[in-house]
Amino acid sequence: MTDILKKNKFLRIAYKIYHKIAEIILYAIFVVLIVAGFMIAWYFVDTTSNIKNGIHKPPIFGAYVIISPSMHPTIKVEDVIVIKRKKNNEYKVGDIITFESTDPRYFGVVVTHRIVGREKTANGKYCFRTKGDNNNTEDNALAKPDNVYGKVIVKIPKLGYVKNILTTSIGWILFIVIPCLGIVIYDLIKLFKSVTYKFTKKNQIKNSDDKSDGDSIDHL
Repeated sequence: MTDILKKNKFLRIAYKIYHKIAEIILYAIFVVLIVAGFMIAWYFVDTTSNIKNGIHKPPIFGAYVIISPSMHPTIKVEDVIVIKRKKNNEYKVGDIITFESTDPRYFGVVVTHRIVGREKTANGKYCFRTKGDNNNTEDNALAKPDNVYGKVIVKIPKLGYVKNILTTSIGWILFIVIPCLGIVIYDLIKLFKSVTYKFTKKNQIKNSDDKSDGDSIDHL
């Protein structure tokens, strides 16, 4: 394979480009895993604390894949959203929230819509009137305080497609296994070339020293 790369400039350039792309993909995955690890750690600490204190709250963070066009074009189908739990009085008109619907037609369905109004209840908490940006009318039922999971803080476009692909064996092989193998093979080739070069250089120096010794003996 080394000989082919030496003889074919195009293959060498293509292989370097492939190596860079694979590195970018793997680094991106690495960063995502770090962020996810941080969020999971925070989630674990928060959940443990709530359980210990007998408090029932939604998780501090959550992530959902959007499957409905009701928030188009702000949030599109197959976008991934990350939400963060907030205090009830911190949700404002204009915020996009994720909540469990109490509408009889969609009872129990998790919905992500925009707050278009707030109504204060007798106990001082707020219920929220919501509407999808792509819908003509507001939602029939108010989002109740205990049913709100959190506010959308991050939108990752089309990540749902990546999730769907990576959950298949073919996608895992194409986007994880092959890039990893490509980088390993490339590094092994570089290591082999480096060892070969050092070995050749060492032999050249040795032959040069032997020749010098021979010349000295002849002069004697």
